[in-house]
Amino acid sequence: MRQRIRKKPMSEINVVPYIDVMLVLLIIFMMTAPLLNQGIEIDLPQTSSEPLPPNEKEPVIVSVDKDGNYFINYGDNQDKPVSTEELLKRVNGLLKYQPNIPILIGGDANVAYGKVIEAMSLLQQAGAPSIGMMTEPPTK
Repeated sequence: MRQRIRKKPMSEINVVPYIDVMLVLLIIFMMTAPLLNQGIEIDLPQTSSEPLPPNEKEPVIVSVDKDGNYFINYGDNQDKPVSTEELLKRVNGLLKYQPNIPILIGGDANVAYGKVIEAMSLLQQAGAPSIGMMTEPPTK
């Protein structure tokens, strides 16, 4: 007769599956991180101003680049220019569901003044009760 040899229970934790999961997550985060920073390159005018009071709602930002194209950080294709009709439609739809959301305009320092005023006029037509202007603090 053979005697059965009993094995002792293993008291070590096998961490190999955890390392595999961590490496997969690391690769996913490394691939998606560059996609999170979307935006339009504009040079805001530099001036000293008071920061806006903190608000629980993220503001809608309408940007005007140096060529006079409009961009909005709401909806699909935020990095593509929108027409005046599309800007009106998006802001109007947003204000219908969130009437007190803050709206800011950021115009490039080299854009024609009339394009920023036109954007303000479009926002007023869409029903925006108040519009803020974005600036950058002056460099020293």
